[in-house]
Amino acid sequence: MNVGGLLPFTTIDFPGKLSAVVFTQGCPLRCPYCHNPELQIASDKTNVSWDDVMNLLKQRQKLLDGVVFSGGEPLLQPDLDKAIQDVRDLGFKVALHTSGAYPDRLEQLLPMVDWIGLDIKAPFDKYADASGTAIGFEMGKKAEQALDMILSFGTSLEVRTTTDPRIVTKKDILKMAEMLSEKGVKTFALQEYRPINTGKLAEPTTEEIKAFYTDKDFELTLKGMFPEFIMRKV
Repeated sequence: MNVGGLLPFTTIDFPGKLSAVVFTQGCPLRCPYCHNPELQIASDKTNVSWDDVMNLLKQRQKLLDGVVFSGGEPLLQPDLDKAIQDVRDLGFKVALHTSGAYPDRLEQLLPMVDWIGLDIKAPFDKYADASGTAIGFEMGKKAEQALDMILSFGTSLEVRTTTDPRIVTKKDILKMAEMLSEKGVKTFALQEYRPINTGKLAEPTTEEIKAFYTDKDFELTLKGMFPEFIMRKV
């Protein structure tokens, strides 16, 4: 396991569970709004080992309910199945944050995972911009395959989209929401874009960022499409 970081305690990354978060290294995407760019490249330069993770979890068996595997892209880890089993053997529930970039790998792990946060970046025809890769269309298809697989298996799921106004418009969000609703998604979350000042793209204005969260008609429309709709503001 290429562990890039460890958050000992969180109440927000695994709904209804007090959890720790394991951040893994390596990701095939280069999303322009990524808040963990230091985890995009897998490296041996880390202050956290898997033994460190296990030692912490053993100390917190009666204090925590679950463990979240985030990233980076956790599905890149060849030993993720073993790591998840280690965690389950200690009695913890398991959550996975993923872009769905490796649906075949995901299929193998679904029986071991209790909850998934799936990032759908944009309408699938806009994935080149959203993913920051030349194979954006392929990544969009993989994300859709992963979504269908999770829904078919029945794992508890939240689909989330970061509202970077340089990439997605309200029209895009409504288009996505209609597709997700038709597929049977129960929980959909919009996550407010947070400026990161990478210098690669001009930052949107505060008004552009907030536009998604101040339009009541837009919000009411989305609330009417899902049993649970979340506006996750900074």
